[in-house]
Amino acid sequence: MILSATEIRRRLGETGGLVIRPYSDACQQPASYDLRVTGHQILARGMCTLVPSLEWVELPADLAATLRCRSSYARRGLILGGGFVDPGFRGQLTLCLGNLGAGDIVLSPSERVVQMILHQVHGGTELYEGRYQDSQGVVKAR
Repeated sequence: MILSATEIRRRLGETGGLVIRPYSDACQQPASYDLRVTGHQILARGMCTLVPSLEWVELPADLAATLRCRSSYARRGLILGGGFVDPGFRGQLTLCLGNLGAGDIVLSPSERVVQMILHQVHGGTELYEGRYQDSQGVVKAR
């Protein structure tokens, strides 16, 4: 099951276990939440770079997330590498962004670039405990 905007807002309450900080109503979509980038970024044609999400995200044991590039950027040639967040993850998300477009792609600070789709995990009890836990800023691969 994909969480609706109503359910996302409900789960952000004190007992829902979901954290998205800072939260913005402008980023809330009917069945997803738009993640923003930190800082000013220029992605040259053919370039791939790691960019941290502005948001700090915490997922409880019964939620996982899929990350997708927003279609307005995909139309310009932006692609997102990776894109799954396990239950129990805490931290800023490192977004691997590539530019397959015809020209540079400019990303302004706090620009909404990636959609985070939240999914219910039935019977989930195991939590993420990997090296990216409590990530702040860009975390490079091992």
